Amino acid sequence: MIDRQLLAILREVDRLGSVTAAAGRLNVTQSALSHTIRKVEERHGITIWTKKGRGLRFTQAGQHLLALAQRVLPQFEHAERVLGDYAVGLRGALRVGMECHPCQKWLMRMTAAYLAHWPDVDFEVRTAFRFDGVAALLDSEIDLLITPDPVDLPEVLFTPVFDYELVLVVHDAHPLAARAMVLPQDLLDQELITVPVGLERLDVFTRFLVPSHCRPRRHRTVETTDLMLQLVAAGRGVTVLPDWLVREEAAGMPVRTLRLGPDGIAKSINLGIRRGDGGEAHIAGFLALARRMGH
Repeated sequence: MIDRQLLAILREVDRLGSVTAAAGRLNVTQSALSHTIRKVEERHGITIWTKKGRGLRFTQAGQHLLALAQRVLPQFEHAERVLGDYAVGLRGALRVGMECHPCQKWLMRMTAAYLAHWPDVDFEVRTAFRFDGVAALLDSEIDLLITPDPVDLPEVLFTPVFDYELVLVVHDAHPLAARAMVLPQDLLDQELITVPVGLERLDVFTRFLVPSHCRPRRHRTVETTDLMLQLVAAGRGVTVLPDWLVREEAAGMPVRTLRLGPDGIAKSINLGIRRGDGGEAHIAGFLALARRMGH
């Protein structure tokens, strides 16, 4: 029988040049090592090595087994290192899903630091704009969900990362620009630009316009927040975005922000994981980095 112990013996004898030194390296007695070799030779009717002066010379059969050892043992050792890394969370996969467009802007700031700290973790981003992110998390399609809309479920644990406020963004010369705050009625004659999701997932509708039975004159959708800001800067409509994103992305643009209602619309970015997965080191590492970096 050819097993790993035999291959390890052959490699060490070749490296060290003697049975005695190989036995010491492998923490076995010289007699036990010789017994292992003798059993293989008797079973297969071969000779693995012969004495040459004070050293050993591998026969052709021995050289064949030695080549096998040099090829196979590194694979065993690599597999053990990988399993050890898995045991402490240094390897694995982190599939991140997102339910909001601005989430992607925030995530990209974290990616470089996370990849540098967890080089052996497969990192994948899935844009969950048009599917139920919580369902994807529960079905194990993703491992972590970034969302501004956490839900109360026993199977999911949400961690708030940072708070922000949704604000109305208008051109500097817009008639509303002089205001500090707008009411739902102020948007009745406006062209409102939003991301392409259902109205039930847009807080400007569910928490601002619909409760007051108001709708904008026109509602259009745009795929990216960059283009949304460019359209507003060109005087082609108004939009609603997180205040932090406007501060960072609209620097130098002729736009300003207004509060939505006297109390504003407060939101927060939350990271959701399956309850129990927080013990996975690479997931816990992402959560810790997110809390540390904030926005």
